[in-house]
Amino acid sequence: MPSVLVHAPDDPVTLTAQAVKRLLDRGDGDAALLYLALLRRRGDAPPRSLAGELRWDRSRIESAEAALRDLGLIAPQSPPPEPADEPPAYQQEELTGKLEESEDFRRLTAEVERKLGKRLTTADLSALLGLYDYLGLPSDVIYLLVCHCAERTAARFGPGRRPTLRQIEREGYAWARRGVDTQAAAAEYLRDYARKREAVPAYMRALRLGERPPVREEEQYLLQWLEWGFSPEAAALAYEKTVVKCREFKWSYCNGILRRWHEAGLHTLDEIEAGDKRPKPEGAISVRTASGKAAGNAWMRKYIQQRRKEE
Repeated sequence: MPSVLVHAPDDPVTLTAQAVKRLLDRGDGDAALLYLALLRRRGDAPPRSLAGELRWDRSRIESAEAALRDLGLIAPQSPPPEPADEPPAYQQEELTGKLEESEDFRRLTAEVERKLGKRLTTADLSALLGLYDYLGLPSDVIYLLVCHCAERTAARFGPGRRPTLRQIEREGYAWARRGVDTQAAAAEYLRDYARKREAVPAYMRALRLGERPPVREEEQYLLQWLEWGFSPEAAALAYEKTVVKCREFKWSYCNGILRRWHEAGLHTLDEIEAGDKRPKPEGAISVRTASGKAAGNAWMRKYIQQRRKEE
């Protein structure tokens, strides 16, 4: 949410004597610098978007903003809005003005062009400015985002392939929703992503999908299962139940099984075996035949034995 400067009716966009006195009495250099930066932007920029210009992390920006609120130099804080479904579209004059006034954004643009090996179009610059100005992501975080997307695209489609700015923009909004908006948070997120990516092949084998890399939608399922805390063995059990029920493997059905286990707090094989048993009415006939159940259990035992050998 933009921080709105508090002006008297006759107060121009300048540093008034009253504001100077409040800042001097406070003795907070960061608050003074942030106030100057907001004045320069006429008070219509979210403080986080100034992190690149000031070379501050988010906690420092927020501390200075709180000091300015205490001094009555900016309006009371409102809850930040959720990112819009449709990112803002900047006009050519807005893009030109930003490139002229912000050395930080110019440097970021040049680095992104070098990384992607192309000149950014007007639409590309609009997407990049949305990440920088609308979402308020610092330039160093945006560059890490671009590098991450480039590496992921090359790994999925081969060397030389590059992501589009639209793809980078979508991932940037996902980062913002997760609170990945500082260099430290981005580094932690990328470490966690690398750890999960290393585990993906074991899950593909558990689902009998071989050694091929997963496509984007498949990867989303697998990363979610990792997030929930399921092992490849648990995924293999969900696979077996899916095939018995659907006569083929269906990602959505398998995900539904794992979601139900997760919501019930069942994650390990022992927990699932103990907690996923439902009492059947007396005389009820099981949907699964004895031979089907035996075959599934035999395959599961074989799979677990193979995993133990690999470990």
